[in-house]
Amino acid sequence: MAAAPSDNRIIRGLEFQREPTPLGCLMARSDLLISLVRAGAAGDRETLRSTAEALVADERAKKHHVLADRLLRALSAVPVAPPALTTSVTAIGAGREAIMELQPRTRLTDLMLTLPVQENGRQLVEEHIRADVLRANGYEPRHRVLLSGPPGNGKTSFAEAIAEALALPFFIIRYDALIGSFLGETNTRLRRLFDYVRTQPSVLFFDEFDAIGKERGDTHETGEIKRVVSFLLMQLDQLPSYVVVIAATNHAELLDRAVWRRFQLRLAFPTPDQKHVEVFLDRVISSWPAVPRISIQKLARALGHISYAEALDFCQNTRRRHILGLGEVDIDDAIATELELWSSRVRPEALNAERSNQTVAKAEGRRATTTTGRKTETGSAS
Repeated sequence: MAAAPSDNRIIRGLEFQREPTPLGCLMARSDLLISLVRAGAAGDRETLRSTAEALVADERAKKHHVLADRLLRALSAVPVAPPALTTSVTAIGAGREAIMELQPRTRLTDLMLTLPVQENGRQLVEEHIRADVLRANGYEPRHRVLLSGPPGNGKTSFAEAIAEALALPFFIIRYDALIGSFLGETNTRLRRLFDYVRTQPSVLFFDEFDAIGKERGDTHETGEIKRVVSFLLMQLDQLPSYVVVIAATNHAELLDRAVWRRFQLRLAFPTPDQKHVEVFLDRVISSWPAVPRISIQKLARALGHISYAEALDFCQNTRRRHILGLGEVDIDDAIATELELWSSRVRPEALNAERSNQTVAKAEGRRATTTTGRKTETGSAS
């Protein structure tokens, strides 16, 4: 038989239950709740956040840590309601000028992706579709992705496909409307931009991310770009998980080292090898009404080391020539003509080699001039 609790314990328990809550505490809490509801209805993000944080502090002071943690998770997970219809048009569109919205149409299954990129993309989509399961266990879906690799290998298409899979708006950053020429102007526009995207779930795409994410230790950069990078990192940290940020760069070596740490997923998009080019060409050419006699393997060897975008350009140029021939040019003749033109195209490697040769020639010219001058001085002295 269990021992009866002592009278002192019972008395203390009854006294605790009868202890009245101070009227001031009730009024303060009710004011916070009313302010929270009003801020949510009006879409006032700053008031909503400050009020919720005050509630969290109040609960922690009462040692209600579980409730405080749940309030913090709810604050970071639930999107802020858009402003009411009575809000001015200027307030609604603030930050919108630096965004170009596209309708996402590309699907992940349409892309030629490496196995790691394919698996990480699938996992990212699943995390956001089943975000409630993650949050029930104290986790948030990953939402900051960095894509690096040479141009033309699917970085932009991958970002669009993620937006399509999640059925979210696809926002592309316009640097011409974001980067200002005056001191502090870029940071002001960045703040407006991030305030706008926080109002709804979306996919925010930064192409050529090295334009604003450069290494701050670069001595050739001004103090302004360093302040922009620091402010950008702070904004990325504060973005809620329902905003998926995807940044792409062709020059990953130029990015600030702190930028790398901000991104939870870092995916490489290398130039494809011949086998992958063959698969891509076969996928495109199989949809043509006329089947060429040249084999896919031979065509891929003739095209050489190219990106997916270049392979697509070749196929589209061939089809244009075939269509405009109106039956007088068959598909094999069109391919043969395009291959001849393809071999004469200008490539970045050739331009870089030409620049290098010019630099070497100038350096040798300067050395020859210096040497001649020294010989003349020596001859005059003797």
